[in-house]
Amino acid sequence: MEEQRMPLIGDDAPSFKAVTTQGPISFPEDYKGKWVILFSHPADFTPVCTTEFITFASIMDELKEMNTELIGLSVDSLYSHIAWLRKIQELDYKGMKNVEVKFPLIEDIRMEVANKFGMIQPNASNTQAVRAVFFIDPKAKIRCILYYPLSLGRNFDEIKRIIKGLQKADSDGVATPADWRPGDDVIVPTAGSCGVAKERMESKDDNMYCLDWFLCFKKEKK
Repeated sequence: MEEQRMPLIGDDAPSFKAVTTQGPISFPEDYKGKWVILFSHPADFTPVCTTEFITFASIMDELKEMNTELIGLSVDSLYSHIAWLRKIQELDYKGMKNVEVKFPLIEDIRMEVANKFGMIQPNASNTQAVRAVFFIDPKAKIRCILYYPLSLGRNFDEIKRIIKGLQKADSDGVATPADWRPGDDVIVPTAGSCGVAKERMESKDDNMYCLDWFLCFKKEKK
């Protein structure tokens, strides 16, 4: 099997056409103007994956409100996907029950899409995709990548935080500090000259404060 370089942050997300549980899709054409979370899982009917799909489905509407669409992938067949997603509707996990997975789940038996995104990692498994998460912006650029080992379930609060943080950075031209949550103060771009650094340190702007010339925050309205 031909090895392909894993795409990196800032790269164009690889394009693909795929058969899914929601019909055929073409990426990125079908997702113009949308943020996309493309994620892989090792296999259908596995415990960790089942808890993740229930959780992904439960936050789908919340993500749509953030202009974000979900696309799942594993190397199982379409019929296996359908059987598994039907079984998921019968389960009750943490009070989430009767959950219908409405986002597309890619059939990738030949591992074509998984290999384009570096989701098959031989030291983990030659036949299963690791738990990868690609955050792709409306211009089809990869903005963030998370990788989890087969045994570790994903953190969904962090997945939502990443989307909100990336969108905040794009809309306001700012950066987000450690452990940022929506509503927290944000970091303004570092001063690019001695003059600007001096102005910031002497500024009386009530909406901004500096810990030092290179670390200034913009207050967010609570």
